[in-house]
Amino acid sequence: MNTFTDRWRQLDWDDIRLRIHSKTARDVERALSATQLTREDMMAMLSPAASAYLEPLAQRSQQLTRQRFGNTVSFYVPLYLSNLCANDCTYCGFSMSNRIKRKTLDDDEIARECAALRDMGFEHILLVTGEHEKKTGMDYFRQQLPAIRRQFASLHMEVQPLSQAEYAELKALGLDGVMVYQETYHEGVYARHHLKGKKQDFFWRLETPDRLGRAGIDKIGLGALIGLSDDWRVDCFMVAEHLLWLQKQYWQSRYSISFPRLRPCTGGIEPASIMDERQLVQTLCAFRLFAPEVELSLSTRESPWFRDNVIPLAVNNVSAFSKTQPGGYADDHPELEQFAPHDGRRPQEVASALMRRGLQPVWKDWDSWLGRNL
Repeated sequence: MNTFTDRWRQLDWDDIRLRIHSKTARDVERALSATQLTREDMMAMLSPAASAYLEPLAQRSQQLTRQRFGNTVSFYVPLYLSNLCANDCTYCGFSMSNRIKRKTLDDDEIARECAALRDMGFEHILLVTGEHEKKTGMDYFRQQLPAIRRQFASLHMEVQPLSQAEYAELKALGLDGVMVYQETYHEGVYARHHLKGKKQDFFWRLETPDRLGRAGIDKIGLGALIGLSDDWRVDCFMVAEHLLWLQKQYWQSRYSISFPRLRPCTGGIEPASIMDERQLVQTLCAFRLFAPEVELSLSTRESPWFRDNVIPLAVNNVSAFSKTQPGGYADDHPELEQFAPHDGRRPQEVASALMRRGLQPVWKDWDSWLGRNL
């Protein structure tokens, strides 16, 4: 059975890097005038040459975003259930080698967190854990998901990669979507940053979205950790390739793209390549031109000023008031956090800022009973 690994083996990192960096102004202008971007056009949009065309790129991106999503911007919030992890990764605050306090929320603590999030108006929840399949694996998910799902309009997860059968079981318990980031599509770089644990298996992670598609998960989230490899442009192009593969193979699912840049954390590394804010705008807008119908998400890793000014150009899904530690909403425990978010504003403050720019915050766009027997 084919997976994205088959397509990945056809892609040469160095060749893609050379092609992206050799794109010219003429290539960028041709891509800007295209009705639908090709792979070569996407390379041009990600290239250094496109930096001189940021204004027309942003204008076209904003036009496409308004055509597809109107003035709406959906809100979600991550709920960290545990910071236990059985992996040793150089860039993550939850890495097993970091000497931080560890905690997994129990039933009562989860209930308090859910109540706090409902009081803030959130209806779309992203459950997050470290990757520890024995203590926060399927038994834990079976125990906790049904009660959480009944309280919110939609439920997504960002946890360790699971099997197709396990994803199908979680879907039956109310799971709507899964975010799984490859971190980097460069196998050698990936190996240098994943030192212990099951996350060392590059291909098990690479094929996770295929398992999600076969399990019938409604929404699949993709992304690379920008700055982990020495060329973020190639990693972003690989995300585009991954998206094309999945859309062709699993057309029933919806897709989301995120753009996390490395943030400071306990034991963390310095980025191998720097994407500045102008380049992040360029990348966001390039993906909007490449995939006008796909959800583009921007997290609280970015600054308030940046988010307020860039969301209207391309983004239709945002987090707000994110806490990156278990128990961060009802009880604040900053010593447990994975990384420090940049935008710490409360949800209504973020919503008000977007409304001043003519956008409509959407707290709920899905009813829990639609298509389900919960």
